[in-house]
This record gives sequence, C-alpha cells and structure tokens, in this order.
Amino acid sequence: MRLPRVDRRLELVADCSSCFGLCCVALAFERSADFPVDKRPGEPCVNLATDFTCGIHASLRDEGFRGSAVYDCFGAGQRVAQHTFGGTSWREAPDISVAMFAALPVMRQLHEMLWYLAEALTHPAAERLRPDLESAYAATEALARTDAGALAALDLPPHRAVVDPLLQRTSELVRSEHCGPERRGADLIGAKLATSDLRGANLRGALLIAADLRDADLRAADLIGADLRDADLGGADLTGSLFLTQTQVNSARGDVRTKIPDVLVRPEHWAG
Repeated sequence: MRLPRVDRRLELVADCSSCFGLCCVALAFERSADFPVDKRPGEPCVNLATDFTCGIHASLRDEGFRGSAVYDCFGAGQRVAQHTFGGTSWREAPDISVAMFAALPVMRQLHEMLWYLAEALTHPAAERLRPDLESAYAATEALARTDAGALAALDLPPHRAVVDPLLQRTSELVRSEHCGPERRGADLIGAKLATSDLRGANLRGALLIAADLRDADLRAADLIGADLRDADLGGADLTGSLFLTQTQVNSARGDVRTKIPDVLVRPEHWAG
C-alpha cells in the first residue's frame, strides 16, 4: 500500500514571528500604487515595531501598503534569521545586518524554486521525473544551507536552468490529461474570461491583471509567473492548479466560493 505523499511546501510557509522583520528592512520600495512612501534597502519600514511586528498589519491595504500585504517570502525570512544567522537579530548585532539583508533575496529565490519542486513531487503524472526532481530539490536545499558569504556569491541562473525544464516537463505531463488552451505569456489584461473552461491551460507568465475570471475552471492550469493582480477570482476553481503561490493569491480578488489549493491561505481581504 502506497503511503500518501508529504507536501514539502508546508515547510516553506512564511513565519513572520521568526524572521526579525527582515522583509520590512532589507527590501526597498518606491512611492506608487502599492506603497505610499519611498524606502531604501536596509532602512526599516516606518510601520516596523520594536518587537519586529507590523504596527498596521490589519490595515495595510487601507493605509496604502498593498505591496506589503501581497508579499510572501516562501519562508526565506525565518531560514535566514534562524539558520543562516543562528537566531541573532540585526538589532542585536548591527555588524551582521548588511550580510543578513543581502542573504534574504537570494534565499527567497532558492525557496521559490524549492516551492515549485516540492509541488512537482506531489503530482503522480510526473512520477517518471521523480529521480530528477528529487536531485534538483536536494541540490537547491544544499545551496540554501550554505553560509551568508556563499549565499551572496551564488550564481543562480545556471541552477535555475536545471530546475526550469523540470518544472516545464512536469507541467506538460500534468496538463496532457486535458486539452487546455496555450496562452503562455499572453496579454490578457482585463480579459473577459468569466465561466471559461481553462482546465490544463498554459498560462505561464500571462498578464491577467484585472481579468474577469469569475467562476472560471482553472484546475490543472499552469500559473507559474502569471500576473493575477486585481484579477477577479470570485467562484473560480483553482484546486489542482499548477505552481500557484501565496503572492499571486494575495494580489487577486476572490470570495467565499473561490477554491484554492489547501497549502495556500485564503487572504483576509477576500469578500466574506
């Protein structure tokens, strides 16, 4: 009897209580529709409290910090804080702050790859790729375990060039059970796609900003890199969709009828 697969993505869920507010300090942003002020890299956000919590967490969107409400680090923040730097905060030891802040974006890229690989390993249709997926996961995990100096020196494009074809092949195998449309990289900004049957669609990198996807069927659709900002997912079915992330879900609009993968958290701003 085959045991159920363990979804390793559960190990990559962000835990903001364990990361010393790294994303609120290390990253920069500019005044825009997503942020009401400018912030330089290494400068603490004006809303970061002394205990590393966000002083306006419950009202980020209302206060104009939509970008902060959307962002997800794939668990990179706590990895850098608790493992790479052994639980020492940048406030306790200011001399490590530069290295700590530099490590975060690199770790996030590694954890994003781990997220996708972990998902690929859950799909029975991609069983033939399992040895290669396991090897890529182990190699990515080994890079994430390196020290701060090694992280800063990592050349990620060659490693990504190994991972990306495996993810694409996984997508092809899973979607082969359907006859979904090929819309990779398509400009679908504001598209009227309500009630569309998009099962098995290739929507990699598609621009779905403000698209009407109400009651659309997106099961087994490949959404890696798709821009879902302000897309209306009311009543849409995204269970079994491929490579969907928390950031994409956070950036979209949904309601109580919207179905998302169990590993993701339903955003607080969704109606109902």
